[in-house]
Amino acid sequence: MKKLAATALAGLLALTLAACGGTAGGASGDQTVTLYTVDGLEDWYAQRIEEFKAKTGITVQAVTAGSGEVASRVEKEKANTQADILVTLPPFIQRAASQGLLAATAPSGADQVPAGQKDGQGRYFAIMNNYLSFIRNPQVSPKTWDDLLAPAFKGKLQYSTPGEAGDGTAVLLQLQHVLGEQGALEYLTNLEANNVGPSSSTGKLQPKVAKAEILVANGDVQMNLASIEKSGDFEVFFPADSHGKRSTFALPYYAGLVTNAPHAENAKKFLDFLLSPEVQGKAVDAFGAPARTDVTPSGPRADKVKAALDGVEIWQPDWDAVLAKLDADLAAYKKAVGR
Repeated sequence: MKKLAATALAGLLALTLAACGGTAGGASGDQTVTLYTVDGLEDWYAQRIEEFKAKTGITVQAVTAGSGEVASRVEKEKANTQADILVTLPPFIQRAASQGLLAATAPSGADQVPAGQKDGQGRYFAIMNNYLSFIRNPQVSPKTWDDLLAPAFKGKLQYSTPGEAGDGTAVLLQLQHVLGEQGALEYLTNLEANNVGPSSSTGKLQPKVAKAEILVANGDVQMNLASIEKSGDFEVFFPADSHGKRSTFALPYYAGLVTNAPHAENAKKFLDFLLSPEVQGKAVDAFGAPARTDVTPSGPRADKVKAALDGVEIWQPDWDAVLAKLDADLAAYKKAVGR
């Protein structure tokens, strides 16, 4: 999930569902909403977009890319805004808000999203919860962070690049939580002996692990469990610290109304739709968790998410603080690993 790709306009296959083509702004006037979204929810979006069109007659055109890339596109287009809605991961959504790229809005249901998962100024809010995870090929069974430093994983481990991929940035934050800032840099310096090299795409690491081209990679619970259901061939795990404690944090899919959105009123309707109890209840279809606290997931997929997180401590980053020092952290990371 969450790649920073040069092919940002490749699209979401069936997700560009406009009856008539056109640019991101759409050729169907007021009946079009353009969604710039991080990857990882393609199948889920396809169903929701069909439901929304059947309900309202409004067509949603979706453009997908990595979490940093979709936010970057909104910034580059601010003089000629094309997107109506931005969906991406932290801290990229916070950065977009700080740059004035997101407008305040108050979707129906946003009051049910916890304060820690929405902006106090109404510029963004979570629409689905997700969590940092790791995956391993069944041939191996590393359990701790130290296990990943073993010579047996030389050239058999890869993680997506912090600052480029949302999940990769999450790896750096998780290690800071476990080991402290300096400890995280020292660990990643040592891990570089095993790392295959930079990767702008977390999603592309899944098939590598499944085929045993590499044995361990980072990921996220929603994407990983969805892939396991389709093809299996790898396992989700959470590396433990020196005390045996496993931990992770939420990586919500955040949505915001783009400043000067060409179809703002219809975009607001789509945001209302995404936060409705009915749609929130379907987050589990993608192995996600509802952002609304008054919606309780249920069923076999909800049980799998719960099982994956069983015994794992979930902590909450201060995303504003993360954003404030992100550039410095990324510079220190690049220096530590020699890039």
